[in-house]
Amino acid sequence: MGKSGEFGNILPAVFKQKSNHGVVVSSFKGSFSYSVDNKGRVALPAKLRKNLATSAKGNFVITRGFERCLYLYPQDEWNKLEQFVRGLSFLDAQHRFYSRKLFEHATDSPIDSQSRITIPQELMKFSGISDEVRILGVLDRIEIWSPAVYEEYLKNHPDTYETVAEQVFKPQQ
Repeated sequence: MGKSGEFGNILPAVFKQKSNHGVVVSSFKGSFSYSVDNKGRVALPAKLRKNLATSAKGNFVITRGFERCLYLYPQDEWNKLEQFVRGLSFLDAQHRFYSRKLFEHATDSPIDSQSRITIPQELMKFSGISDEVRILGVLDRIEIWSPAVYEEYLKNHPDTYETVAEQVFKPQQ
């Protein structure tokens, strides 16, 4: 897929769509450390579950994310992403590649009676997850990281939070 953020100009458009009045959407924030059992199951933090839109009905889709993390989308947010991808041009090689990679690794992962989701072995291997995870709430999705991979990502990021914020909030000219 090339360098990180290659599709950064495409993905944010999905979530700039305004929601209908009165429709509750999933919204996640926070950081949590949890263990993973030998079957690849991990509990979702209660603070994240309480912000799950009713329309998601406890259904999630887990897929490969960027920087070796996993993206866990509640069904309502996954549906938005899927609708956006349906609008991409199959004539564009980057669009085809992105669509293939996104859906190749996507797996339904409903929440079980003990509030756990199951991470497929292939995704555990991709992300470097073994027995512990770092769970981050990131607005419309939940990111699941190997703690070591996440620390390495932070250590190797060339910019600080402040310098990135300056760029993000810089007025467009």
